[in-house]
Amino acid sequence: MTTARRSDATRAAILEAARERFASDGYDRATIRAIARDAGIDPSMVMRYYGNKEGLFAAASEIEISLPELGSLPARHIGAVLVTHFLERWERDETLTAMLRVSVTNAAGAERMRQVFAEQLGPVTRGVCPDPAEAAHRAALVSSQILGLALTRYVLRLPPAVEMTPEEIVAWLGPTVQRYLTAEAP
Repeated sequence: MTTARRSDATRAAILEAARERFASDGYDRATIRAIARDAGIDPSMVMRYYGNKEGLFAAASEIEISLPELGSLPARHIGAVLVTHFLERWERDETLTAMLRVSVTNAAGAERMRQVFAEQLGPVTRGVCPDPAEAAHRAALVSSQILGLALTRYVLRLPPAVEMTPEEIVAWLGPTVQRYLTAEAP
């Protein structure tokens, strides 16, 4: 194995261990030593690649929510498409759940989650809402629904939220997200 591939494999192992450790222990209790032990490497390697715990957290919390292109959709379908997209992402990506857990207990985690949603959901909202001046407020309302669902379904695991099928969630939540994005302001 070349040095570059070994380096990539080491980085990947560190990030995977960090995501799991941050998710289980939270930011404050997660340690470089524990993360290194989980990755099967010396703690100095974590420091070599990421500098410190903050640098490691920033790298481990890089999230691309990969929102679908909404401009070509009929406006009446946008809410359902977004809810479906987020459900699929939460179902297959433990990083999002880990970030949510960290964000409710740690200022750095909360800031990272704010950045992700502002940078990635903000432009989508501006592109579909009737008044771009309201986009930030509308994006916040959409985020409240998406993050609230994720918190109840994937973190707190409230039985009624867990028991609902994705289709049921889209049927209930899609119209609300749709209204937040495209309805005239009250």
